[in-house]
Amino acid sequence: MRSMTTAIAAMAATLSVVAPSFGAENQPYAGQETRVVKALSPEDVTGLRAGAGLGYAKAAELNGWPGPAHALEMRDRLDLSAVQVAELETLRADMLARTMPLGEELIAAEGALDRLFAEGDPSASAVEAATASIAAIEGRLRAAHLVAHLRTAPVLTRHQTMLYARERGYDGGGHAGHGG
Repeated sequence: MRSMTTAIAAMAATLSVVAPSFGAENQPYAGQETRVVKALSPEDVTGLRAGAGLGYAKAAELNGWPGPAHALEMRDRLDLSAVQVAELETLRADMLARTMPLGEELIAAEGALDRLFAEGDPSASAVEAATASIAAIEGRLRAAHLVAHLRTAPVLTRHQTMLYARERGYDGGGHAGHGG
């Protein structure tokens, strides 16, 4: 009987460890069903409305092409001149003028897709059209962020670009438009 009690206790201990992790694996979206736009977190919505990068410019950023917003945040550490600051502020303003409306468009398009499913029985063609619209908006949004990085690189010196990469925690593997 003692071995049976030990076996039951061991099984109970094992289940108490395994059961919670099993439930978590099967509920990756728990709580997200209450979002206004299901596919976007509140942070995503805030970032899109603010014209934030949200990772859209990683191809540039991680290959050594600085962005205007981060360069301006580091203006003192990069020892930017007044002319450079003015140029970067113009680039950032231009980027925001493009990305903020696109962010609003993306939020609306994601909301439209969400409503297709929430309101009934969406057709495959309606879903395909909605997702194609989302992809097109995201493409324009990503391009706007990437182009801002392209236009930032020539404003900075090679040394400032290296400082930027170091400050951002990168190994400096990119060339940032300075000839590799």
